Amino acid sequence: MLDSLRKSLSPVLGRLGRAAASTGLSPSAWTAIGLAASAAAAALFGLGAGLALAMAGVALLASGFFDIVDGQVARATNTQSRRGAFLDSVSDRVAEAAAFVGMAVGGVASPQLVVLAAVLSLIVSYTRARAESLGVGLAGVGVGERAERLAIIAVAAIIAGAVQAPHIMDYALALVCVLAGITIVQRAVRAHRGLDA
Repeated sequence: MLDSLRKSLSPVLGRLGRAAASTGLSPSAWTAIGLAASAAAAALFGLGAGLALAMAGVALLASGFFDIVDGQVARATNTQSRRGAFLDSVSDRVAEAAAFVGMAVGGVASPQLVVLAAVLSLIVSYTRARAESLGVGLAGVGVGERAERLAIIAVAAIIAGAVQAPHIMDYALALVCVLAGITIVQRAVRAHRGLDA
């Protein structure tokens, strides 16, 4: 859903890409910065509740921002490549996995919910990768894509840390599980129809 919103924001994102490109940093450099932000988020999640939890949410939002920037810089500089797309995709998976590991280590949510959310999130990503390898595009399909999942976790972490209510993370992860589950079904149905066509 949020990924689909990018189309309507393309003029703004285009300006963002040109501004970021003017720094001279390559798309891969922006990807690395995003990974660093993700690592910071994971480390902060690992410290547990309180201020660290709120800061983890901020770092996670920052990693999402840089994930947008790297692609926009590639478009602005006409340096899009399959290698870059692969690197971006892998870094996305690493960033998401790191966040879940951090939450598990820090005990900021129910271990069962953390594991279930992580597994369902990976399945969401796999369904798209597998379908697209068979020629069925699934970009923008599903109510719980990566952007939505990370936004929910990040906002919940900021609120939970700010008001000292870590149980909010349980609600957030439960929502992530529901949305990821729905997305898996949506993508499976779309892929099934596309493969039958």
